[in-house]
Amino acid sequence: MPGKAIRSDSVNHRTTGFAMPPLGGSGLEAPSAAVHDGDTVNCQLNGNLGVRLLGIDTPEISFQLGERSFVQLDSPLWEEFLADPLSGKWGEFPARMPMHLQARLEAATGPGAAQTHFFHADQARIEFQRLIERDMEVMQQGLADFGYYMNFGFEVMDRYGRLLCMLNRNQPERQIPAPRPPTYNLRLLERGRAFPYLIWPNINPWDRPENPEDAVIPPGGARQMAAADRELQSVRLAVSNARQKHLGIFDMTRPLLLEPFELRNLARRSFPSRYLIDLKSESDELIHPLNYPQVALPEDRLWIPQIYVPLFIEAGWKKQAAPVVG
Repeated sequence: MPGKAIRSDSVNHRTTGFAMPPLGGSGLEAPSAAVHDGDTVNCQLNGNLGVRLLGIDTPEISFQLGERSFVQLDSPLWEEFLADPLSGKWGEFPARMPMHLQARLEAATGPGAAQTHFFHADQARIEFQRLIERDMEVMQQGLADFGYYMNFGFEVMDRYGRLLCMLNRNQPERQIPAPRPPTYNLRLLERGRAFPYLIWPNINPWDRPENPEDAVIPPGGARQMAAADRELQSVRLAVSNARQKHLGIFDMTRPLLLEPFELRNLARRSFPSRYLIDLKSESDELIHPLNYPQVALPEDRLWIPQIYVPLFIEAGWKKQAAPVVG
């Protein structure tokens, strides 16, 4: 079975990959055809690629827990962990946790939290599989000829060697053989199978400027920008409708209270590192990472990675002070 063409090495903190001579009109191309100039060669990846859907975050099927490698969330180990994840027996956090964040995490965990997380993770996986299978039927294509269309933001790949994109079935004609559906990203949000996870600057690959500097939101302009951006409108409306209909993670009888990024941080014993902007606010303040519960709804959060914060400060945004730990 082919392995991953691009692989993440967390031990040595590097990403590596494997490639082969490229395909040409009559087979594999020789170096005389593959080498474009002194610093460019055409090639084909040797192995499979992971694709991470932009703008969404689905529950974790498995994740690293302590010193262990990936453990499925239906394991008793996770049940024990999420029953009391703030206990010191699991390791220390980098600093004392603010009371409001502690209260948020305590409210979202407890007995049964791991099983609920795994249930919704499995449902998201099944939904995604079915969406692809239905698309294959609509396109009347099999594994040999079915394809995907990808649209990228500013960042094409994440640190794990996965492509970051909007993903859909490859259907060149909008209405043939049937109306082209929304991306898998949006379809999963519509069905309540994913949380929105909006990380700047990769928020709208369909309409983006040439460089991130030109994409910086004017201070106090987040609400206006969110109302004018069609991709953000679609995402936020999809999540709002799913919540109102109690679909998937918003099911009244078994809601998913702990968001996937919170689970990952708890397991790593780490704090959030991204600042955020409230998309329903006209404030010019970048909210401190530890104060993310101030923005209650995930579709109202726009996360700003630390590396881009200076761009916002230069544009006139102000950083919120760190919360006081009593």
